Amino acid sequence: MEIRGTELFVKALREEGVNTLFAYPGGQVIDLFDALYDAEGIEVILPRHEQGLIHAADGYARSTGKVGVCLVTSGPGATNLVTGIATANYDSVPLVCFTGQVPTHLIGNDAFQEVDIVGITRNICKHAITVRDRKDLAKVIKEAFFIAKSGKPGPVVVDLPKDIQQAMGSDDYPKEVSIRGYKPSTGVHIGQVRRALSILNQAKKPVFLVGGGVNIAGAGEEFTKLAELTGMPVITTIMGKGAIPTNHPLYIGNIGIHGNYAANRAISECDVLFSIGTRFNDRITGKITEFAKLAAIIHIDIDAASISRNIQVDVPIVADAKTAIIKILEEAKGLPVSEWTKEVRGWKEENPLGMKKYEGMTPEIIINKINEKFDDLIVVTDVGQNQMWTTQYLELDHSRKLLTSGGLGTMGYGLPAAIGAKLGNPDIPVLCISGDGGMQMNIQEMATAVCLELPLILCVFNNSYLGNVRQWQEMFYGGRYAFTSLATRRSHAGRGGAGTENAGIENADIENVGIENEGIECADTNSARTSGGSSSCTSDSKEAIKGSPKYSPDFVKLAESYDAIGIRVETAEEIDEALDIASKSKNTPVLIEFIIEPEANVYPIVPTGKPLNEMVID
Repeated sequence: MEIRGTELFVKALREEGVNTLFAYPGGQVIDLFDALYDAEGIEVILPRHEQGLIHAADGYARSTGKVGVCLVTSGPGATNLVTGIATANYDSVPLVCFTGQVPTHLIGNDAFQEVDIVGITRNICKHAITVRDRKDLAKVIKEAFFIAKSGKPGPVVVDLPKDIQQAMGSDDYPKEVSIRGYKPSTGVHIGQVRRALSILNQAKKPVFLVGGGVNIAGAGEEFTKLAELTGMPVITTIMGKGAIPTNHPLYIGNIGIHGNYAANRAISECDVLFSIGTRFNDRITGKITEFAKLAAIIHIDIDAASISRNIQVDVPIVADAKTAIIKILEEAKGLPVSEWTKEVRGWKEENPLGMKKYEGMTPEIIINKINEKFDDLIVVTDVGQNQMWTTQYLELDHSRKLLTSGGLGTMGYGLPAAIGAKLGNPDIPVLCISGDGGMQMNIQEMATAVCLELPLILCVFNNSYLGNVRQWQEMFYGGRYAFTSLATRRSHAGRGGAGTENAGIENADIENVGIENEGIECADTNSARTSGGSSSCTSDSKEAIKGSPKYSPDFVKLAESYDAIGIRVETAEEIDEALDIASKSKNTPVLIEFIIEPEANVYPIVPTGKPLNEMVID
């Protein structure tokens, strides 16, 4: 039987089990939308921007384990997906992104809203293809879903010219896939496993380093058994956090630029590093030549290209994390490492994370309240200091999940990803933690959440700055807050847009420059830098956000303008009530704006180019 390409598209979605489609209409996909009009069982989610759309599909995929599916038009519709495609690619999120395209006879003629989206995205996705013949349509779609979810998951782009959509052809949809040259690893080399265990059995100071690959594989339960069997201390990347409950006695904390003292020190002193599902990127290694330099390194990863790319390893094991861990459990035995584990735990107890030096309400206090009030919970973060504080203080176990943009570090990810997570998990509370900068990058998706009647809890940490960059400017650029203040008005701004008297100083010695703000002289920021503390200087924006209309927007009024609920919290005593109100909402998003210290910093921090054991500690 012959049907239109648009009808085959709908059939393909049904065959792949797609019941949620994130889509935005346009000229080159209008036929597909017409076919979807009567498609029962497929809910089409209409966002307010294509970038919001793909982040929502990403959040849906991460939180459900299913493939997230997008549909947008050609030209700007397709290019608006680019950041989301790269975000998903870095974090191994399975997406299939359908883009409309001009008819095949116009491709290459600079037609209206024509772009080579395959060429644009080829280096930031797992696979990209333009369908140029109607008879290939079913095969291409089937392969796209298979590629997206098999092996190392990732985004796939399928470009659909308008004439291919309209053309008649077979209604057959393949049941199986066989792609020449693409054979994802499905087993594990038992010889390499035994070699790894032989090294491990001789270790005196072994450490597990767990990355996002363990969570992607759904191997948390198996890994926890392995950790308990061996008794080894467990360290995670921010993407690997939650692979073992954070209250487990073997869990030490996160590694890396904002890792805790014990985790970073343990990596520096271990004699065997057993890594599972991490790419060893620069955010976790610090100075590469100093990273785990005393250790033999065992590395399990599903992607052979990730092994020995950044860090040379001694025992490579190419396998899915869950498959490998199960095989290791069959072969492993307990290790006599209790004294080493006890020593590492002692470092953690002696040097705990904390923000006690700051007065009033801190992100630590807010997140601890979230820990107390929710059992089942999905937390989505944006990117910046809010993300770092969340990954430091949020407690995770089997009933809690954390979604965050790790590899690309995409601001604006939080709100739309939370929408996708809630659509995929309607019975689980979804809470988004964002900064005032990140929240504004895709704030238009508040309308999407309101129209979908989603009771999201949106926590905005408002410090009136692009806080992550501001912290680096304070610590390493002499307190020159160049263009990171989001509150300062033009009439009060210096050269750096921060309302500071020193903003226009040319060729200043940044080691010794002070900041003068509204006539208040501040301490030499070099003293703050060397001690790891925070400058005592206040900024124009610090006072601007405390009940003053200087900060724009007013998040409470903005939420209310979208028909959402807005709450402002300025003291720790107000947190409980705000979270209680938010948790009782049944079909309306609640935005809680937390006014926090403008110059609160994330500690520890490892300066760029330094080894992990050279941390600046608060």
